[in-house]
Amino acid sequence: MRIDFNCDLGEGCGDDAAIIPLITSASIACGGHAGDEATMRTTLRLCREHGVAAGAHPGYPDRENFGRHEMPLAAARIGELVEHQLATLAGIAASENMRLAHVKPHGALYNLAARDRSVAEAIAGAIVRFDPQLVLFGLSGSRLTAAGEAAGLRVAHEVFAERRYEADGTLTPRSRGDAVIHYLDETIAQVRGFVRDGSVTARTGERLALRADTLCLHGDRADAAAFARSIRDALESDGIRILPVGESA
Repeated sequence: MRIDFNCDLGEGCGDDAAIIPLITSASIACGGHAGDEATMRTTLRLCREHGVAAGAHPGYPDRENFGRHEMPLAAARIGELVEHQLATLAGIAASENMRLAHVKPHGALYNLAARDRSVAEAIAGAIVRFDPQLVLFGLSGSRLTAAGEAAGLRVAHEVFAERRYEADGTLTPRSRGDAVIHYLDETIAQVRGFVRDGSVTARTGERLALRADTLCLHGDRADAAAFARSIRDALESDGIRILPVGESA
């Protein structure tokens, strides 16, 4: 059994240097909801140092709300924004003799693409135009992963270590106080459910089947590094191989 372990980084709100050695893929903010040339370059260099696959984390250009509020943009405009942010990060990566491995939308854009076919197709189309070798990370079983597969992209179905789920497989909205799991034991139990039998218990008690190619831990929580270490230790103690998407054991 294997899984990729990813974290959203370069957002200016966590200890990236402590987290990166513990993960296998990093999704790097590329100037939309967060990030600038300095943070992108620093995060890319950390990825290179530790052998971590670097990917783009494009989001709404809404720093005030950290990209977590939907913006009234047409699907075509969203595609343009994603392609522009990809180009920004890829250009910096090239100057460091690095290539990007994947793309994962951020925040409200990610959640909208999970349920809105036109937005999902616009994002997938932007990736195909820019670099069809990039892997698309999307919410497991969502419209985004379906759009990526239909466009011919390699897709990684993503699950979340410390986010609660609704009965339809979507993430519990952050407007609810119980959207985030704060306790390590509960987080590890959820992670083990994903990896061992591909399932999770929804907030309302239903048991859901979810494909788990890559596991996300949010890097903006204060205890992200400690959580990352404990999650990695738990997976390794269970004999789970932690590898980037597409890398052979």
